[in-house]
Amino acid sequence: MKATSHRSAITLIALSLLVVVLLPLNLVYGSIDIPFSEVLNALIGEPVSKHTWETIVVETRLPMALTAALAGAALAVAGLLLQTTFDNPLAGPSILGVSTGSSLGVAVVMLAMGGVVSEALTSYFSILLGAIAGAAVVMLILLFFSSIVRSTAMLLIIGIMVGYLTSSAISLLNFFSTQEGVHSFVIWGMGNFTGVTLDRLPLFSILIMVSLGLSFVLVKPLNALLLGARYAENLGVSIKATRNKLLLLSGILTAVVTAFCGPIGFLGLVVPHIARLALRSSNHTVLLPATALAGAVIALLCNLISVLPSSVIPINAITPIIGVPIIIYVIINRKKILYFN
Repeated sequence: MKATSHRSAITLIALSLLVVVLLPLNLVYGSIDIPFSEVLNALIGEPVSKHTWETIVVETRLPMALTAALAGAALAVAGLLLQTTFDNPLAGPSILGVSTGSSLGVAVVMLAMGGVVSEALTSYFSILLGAIAGAAVVMLILLFFSSIVRSTAMLLIIGIMVGYLTSSAISLLNFFSTQEGVHSFVIWGMGNFTGVTLDRLPLFSILIMVSLGLSFVLVKPLNALLLGARYAENLGVSIKATRNKLLLLSGILTAVVTAFCGPIGFLGLVVPHIARLALRSSNHTVLLPATALAGAVIALLCNLISVLPSSVIPINAITPIIGVPIIIYVIINRKKILYFN
């Protein structure tokens, strides 16, 4: 017990330190080299040698770094909630079609009326509502089938099929949309952390932090679900109500990130396994914060890699490089590492 607590403390401290290190690195490094002293001056309001450096740091790199950290934490926690809810290591926002549902909602907004829509309709608020609505529809479908289908493998297949259907709908919207509309949607769909400006950062941060806070409140029910539905009910946990809450929170987290950053793949699927392997524990009391921190670390690392060349590389071109080997390792060693005491 003491060894487990010691390992958990070391893991949480290490992840926190990585976040502290990666955040300033994301502010310093990029297509334009800016000295750390100048970055620090820009952040504390001191004079900067070049005005353009101050603009880059404060209005571009700072929002991008904070967005990456929050988005990574949100997707990682959403993935953990879904894996615990469905008792399946391959459950995640992208695998179960939640991200695709959010993308469909955004596609309806961005590509409506042939891509020619009013400025009000294409605002981030409208895109956010579209993403949440799309994710909500998919989550309701999954919730409906979860009450009918007992096999988690079959439920996973249903989620994949729902993802295919939403992808088909997106393809049809793209086909009937204008060239400008399709181009805008494709660029959005590549995924990046540059879409959250300094003005939009407060709204994005509040939505993510509130949802993450509510997720932490559900630590005890999450641990009860690990024991199985019957044991959880004997402990006084309402399975249906708990699943509804978990699905709602994971849907909101995924929808908010998708609306602002585009569909980011693999983070929600991979990061919970990284945290579980590091902790050697499935206790959500430590697993949930470790997953959030690990998500922030991986997202900041991907963001740092994406901005090092002269132009910003789409995040979805980087996350599979990290995610695929880990998922293959988890699948091969599933019986050994899936759940720990």
